[in-house]
This record gives sequence, structure tokens and C-alpha cells, in this order.
Amino acid sequence: MNNSSSGGALSPVNGKQGNINDWDTRRKRKIADITQALSVSPVDVAALRRMAISEGGLLTDEIRCQVWPRLLNVPPHILDQEPEKVERENNKDYNQVLLDVQRSLRRFPPGMPDEQREGLQEELIDIILLVLKRNPQLHYYQGYHDIVVTFLLVLGERLATALVEKLSTHHLRDFMDPTMDNTKHILNYLMPIIERVNPDVHDFMQQAEVGTVFALSWLITWFGHVLSDFRHVVRLYDFFLACHPLMPIYFAAVIPQDLPYETLISRAGDLFVQFPPSELAREAASHESMASSTFKDFDLASTQQRPDSVLRRRRRQKQAALESSAANSVVTVAQPSAARRFVRLAVMGLTVALGAAALAVVNTALEWAPKLDLFP
Repeated sequence: MNNSSSGGALSPVNGKQGNINDWDTRRKRKIADITQALSVSPVDVAALRRMAISEGGLLTDEIRCQVWPRLLNVPPHILDQEPEKVERENNKDYNQVLLDVQRSLRRFPPGMPDEQREGLQEELIDIILLVLKRNPQLHYYQGYHDIVVTFLLVLGERLATALVEKLSTHHLRDFMDPTMDNTKHILNYLMPIIERVNPDVHDFMQQAEVGTVFALSWLITWFGHVLSDFRHVVRLYDFFLACHPLMPIYFAAVIPQDLPYETLISRAGDLFVQFPPSELAREAASHESMASSTFKDFDLASTQQRPDSVLRRRRRQKQAALESSAANSVVTVAQPSAARRFVRLAVMGLTVALGAAALAVVNTALEWAPKLDLFP
């Protein structure tokens, strides 16, 4: 079931009426660009990722039905498969899933008839149980249903099942371990990011010993549990689906700032560029995030698109020139981390039209995504 009205376009960032016409023009152009990216063979996933990240995201649920599967490399012919039956009897997760779904009333559109909502709740239970049945290595956690219901409302049961299964084995993989160890590890990235964003807030939080548990529900539900406006939820999902699995923790770090919603998203992308997970790993401690690790088995089709091949080649040439120059610079050699950050920010400034977060996706693609078979 699609909720076009609730998942429609967001207003301009600054909210001024004088910019409505300009926003409408940009919106129409964006829809045309998305249509063009979907029409070529192979589909231009790199362009779709940029559209999902940039202002307004994917605009409507009708567009999300076409683009979300591409972002997760779920082939369109998945809808041709026969739906699989789910047995609820003797299912170890059924009772907990049932309780959580029954408590999810506010996640459905206001005014939805009870009969329709109850039918969707039954579908929600089936999706969750089916994904767990197909993937016994995954373990249900409270809050998982908050993510699944968003996909159900946007995509319908069959497509939502396919996307949720892919998502659960990649982006959400850490949260579905038997223990919370990997989830706690991801939360450990939060304080180092906040320290770089706002040292005063970081010091206050350290002194108050608040820890990071306050952000747990944000992280494991992709903010679906705490955001009341469905438009904001799906806009954020556009962003997360197009980015690295750790992007939700970067978004969590910028929330203490009182900024417009689109600015928060852009700021999270900026932080990812400036302070990538690889630079924060030592402070976050111990092992690599399993979501990031399994995501290396995930497809970023943009790496095989011709425009991005050119971009990567130019980037390698620039990097080689910079490294050659750095070899003759004592200052650069003495501060390699600062030099790399300067380079990233310089490149970001040159490609500002893409947006910082889009740059992060394109330019760090090879670090966390391989090449898999593409579908036409």
C-alpha cells in the first residue's frame, strides 16, 4: 500500500513562501532526472543514490517503489515469485512480534479504517516471521517492526518482504545478533563524532555520564520509533538506503543541533566525509561493525557506471599527484590525517553540486561495496 500523500515532497529547506516556485521547478527537474536514471540500461544507480540523498529525497512513495529496490539491488522480477506461507504455530518469535505489532498503532496513518490497519498488522507479522524463517542466523529485536512497517506502508507486502530481507542481512545485521555487542560497538562511534561536532556538548555528556544508550532506539529503528511525521521517516530512509550502514550514527550525532531537517541530513553527510568510520574505529574500539563487513558483499552499482568510472579515474590521478607532492612536504608527512581531511574537503568544495553526502557515497564506494551482477 502506498501513502503518496504522507510520503510526498518536503517543503523548501528554509520554509519561505517566496521560494515555493523555485522548489517546484527543482522538484520537476529532479523527477525528470530520476525517470532518466531508471530508463537507461543498466539503471544509473549512482544517479539514483544522489537523488535519494539530495534535498527532498525521492519525493513520493510512487518513486520510492521504483528506486528503493534499485538501491538495495533487489531485482524487479521478485514480484513474479509466488508468496511463501508462514507458519505462526510454535514459532519462537511469534508472541513477541505480536505484542510489538499490537503496540504499533501510531505508526499507521491517522484516520486509517480499523479493518485496513488490522490487515496491515497481519501482513507486518508475516513479513517479520518470514524473514526470520529464511535467515535463522538473524534474531528478532524489539524495534525491528518499526523499520519493517515503513517498508510495508510504502511498498506493499511482497516487495517490502524482499527489501527487508536484504536490509536485515546488511544494514541491520549488527542489530540482529544474539547479543547486543555489535550494536553497542556502533553506539561507541557516537561520542567521537560528537566530540568533533561540538566539544562542549561532548564534555558535558562525559561529565554527566549519560553514556550512549539514549540513542539506542534511534539507531535500531532508523528513527522510525521517535519521528512522528511519516514524511520525515521516509525522507530519512531515502538517505540511509543510499549511504554507508553507519550513516544513522552520524545523523544521531547532529541531532543536538537546532537546524532544519534537510540541513541535518546534509550535515550528517559532511561529517561522514570529514570523519569516516575508518578514522574513528580506534576510538570506537575493538572490531569492525558487522554491518560494514557484510556490506562489502553488497552491490553499489554506481561503481560500474561509466560516469563514475571517470570520476574514480580522475580521483586516483588527483590522489597520486597529491601523494607525490606530500612526499616532498615535511608538514604533510607530519600530519597525514589532517592532510587527508584537507584533500577530502577540497574535493567536496569542487563538487558541491552533488552535495556532501552524495560525494561520500560515490567517493568512498570502493571502501565498502563490491561489484555484483547488475540487473537491467
